[in-house]
Amino acid sequence: MKSKSLKVLLIIEQCNPQGSSVPLVGYCFYEQISQLVDTTLVTHERNKPALEKKHPDRDITYISESEFIKGYYKIAQKLSKLGNRIIWPLYNTLIYPIYGEFNHLVYTSFKEPILRGDYDLVHAITPMIPRYPVKTIKACKNVSFVIGPVNGGVPFPKGFQDVARKEFAYLNFLRLIGRLIIPGYRETYEKADYILAGSTYTLNLLEDLFNIQNEKIELLYENGIGDSFLKEGKVFEAETRDDAKINLLFVGRLVPYKGADMLIEAVSRLAPSVQQKIFLTIVGDGEERNTLEQQVNKLDIQEKVAFAGWVKQQETLKYYNSSDIFCFPSIREFGGAVVLEAMATGLPCIVVNNGGIGEYVTEETGFSINPVSREFVVQELKRCIEQLVCNQALRHDMSLKAIQRAREFTWSSKAKAIASVYNKLLANCS
Repeated sequence: MKSKSLKVLLIIEQCNPQGSSVPLVGYCFYEQISQLVDTTLVTHERNKPALEKKHPDRDITYISESEFIKGYYKIAQKLSKLGNRIIWPLYNTLIYPIYGEFNHLVYTSFKEPILRGDYDLVHAITPMIPRYPVKTIKACKNVSFVIGPVNGGVPFPKGFQDVARKEFAYLNFLRLIGRLIIPGYRETYEKADYILAGSTYTLNLLEDLFNIQNEKIELLYENGIGDSFLKEGKVFEAETRDDAKINLLFVGRLVPYKGADMLIEAVSRLAPSVQQKIFLTIVGDGEERNTLEQQVNKLDIQEKVAFAGWVKQQETLKYYNSSDIFCFPSIREFGGAVVLEAMATGLPCIVVNNGGIGEYVTEETGFSINPVSREFVVQELKRCIEQLVCNQALRHDMSLKAIQRAREFTWSSKAKAIASVYNKLLANCS
């Protein structure tokens, strides 16, 4: 039931029901929170067509972009590219002025209503990377301010420095510079009434950076799943006949740190008796696709691996439903929504334990591999795949436990957890 007495200003710069990644996550939080409390959403004008189509009567304020910033964004995009690759550390640094304008305009637009007491609480949800300030906190003198879930800053494992170089990790010093020079950054986290962290790593990072007390910060994974992905129980087609294949699945961008190359190598090393039983489908596209296809040809496993290319999120459901094991050896993952989707559809998951995905997968739902080195991860992938392929009972049990675990990550349950934070803060203020 919606709490009519609770009025919340939601600042979600990236909030789009037709988007992917952060914009879609921002929208899912908004949609579910708005069913529990009275909300006013403030977001970027770029989200207006999709939001008005979905919610023409909602209380939404759209912040426009100046012509200067529109031109600057085009320049920042060009400067952040090396060929067809995006240099993400540089990109995230160069686009700050774009967020900075939005941040300032939100403050000037809502300063007076907040000071007047029109809202009981202000909650900033996106951007989700923990390096941007929220100027509106300056107006929250008598109003509680919440930020998050924020997630990021996860380092590359020491055994994968070659991959780190490919991903331009040597430019990550720009994060530190941003923390030092961006106005209001420290104030945002030091004065926030409550912080939601999207991973244990980020929670510890923020506690150390700003000396935050435990009672002011909480772990809340930013990614969630919709009901369309949840299954009551998985139908094990591969158990119905002896000659059926066990289908392995990878879903993600084909970039170096996602680790699809390690999965392909692990498949090539499987014992012949296991290899003849499996088939791997790789869903996704990216700069590494041609290299990965060449790797498959070199290892002579063309009959064991297929590349499906990029597909829309809802279309990935058919791949989850026709698979038996999910393999996602990304060595540096913040959110990893694909792992939650796989678990929700009853797939035992094999992941690398560095970032949020290592926290999603428990011993009952799959395997989490420590990123000691590339060779170690490949060997462990091989071992885990063989164990799941050869042990039907284990696969079945992990499948059921994965679905149970996934229920903890539904968007509705996340919204209820956030509403509980709101009520706790307001109770403390009364």
